[in-house]
Amino acid sequence: MGILSGKRALIVGVATDRSIAWGIAQAMHAQGAELAFTYGHEKLKDRVEPLAASVGSQIVLPLDVTVDAQIDAVFAELTSRWGHFDILVHAVAFAPREALAGDFVESTSREAFRIAHDVSSYSLTALSRAAAPLMAGRAGAILTLSYLGAVRSIPAYNVMGLAKASLEANVRFLAADLGPKGIRVNAISAGPVKTLAAAGIAGFRKMLAQVAQTAPLRRNVSLEDIGNAAAFLCSDMGGGITGEILYVDNGFSHVGMSFPPATEG
Repeated sequence: MGILSGKRALIVGVATDRSIAWGIAQAMHAQGAELAFTYGHEKLKDRVEPLAASVGSQIVLPLDVTVDAQIDAVFAELTSRWGHFDILVHAVAFAPREALAGDFVESTSREAFRIAHDVSSYSLTALSRAAAPLMAGRAGAILTLSYLGAVRSIPAYNVMGLAKASLEANVRFLAADLGPKGIRVNAISAGPVKTLAAAGIAGFRKMLAQVAQTAPLRRNVSLEDIGNAAAFLCSDMGGGITGEILYVDNGFSHVGMSFPPATEG
């Protein structure tokens, strides 16, 4: 038996088999969870359905997190199919591509700011509000994904850093509100991983190289690293943890300074 046996999880945000959300889904499936998935737009449906089928899921629903009616429809369907569930994984973030290029001040328009915060942060509040009644009387767990750019200036991360800072504050306020209902809310701040979303960040390959050279474990994190941490946080083994931002980055976020590797000669 796995640590998530008997639990049901809704995974929001799978785009490809290299998504962090997919790494989390695989780990949760391996630990015994029953899964449901959403896809953000129609062209992703053909990608997500085969992935869902590979872990035994027949629930794959459309969900644009900026549309309240679609959020309502997803949870109405889950109510009909499941009646209740235990875990919500929120792995959704977006900012317009032009806002992730060039200088922060010049690239950040009012509209880009609004979109980044709506999709990347407010959607967690909206989904949590809809999920809470289906978690009533259960040891519910809500998990989202942040990044070091929420608390540090990262080149080209720009307005997404502000949105992730909002997301981390969101985790704390949700944890306080939903804790009396038995629902825990946490985030994983993962190190950089090659994903579809990361492809839109300028200099991402350099970032990977820098982290692998500097992190105490001298490597980049894997989807398995992140997925296993997520499975733990959402299991009863993490039952005393809420309102936390767990760094899964091989220790990179705790390094204050590093020197180039010593060379011989």
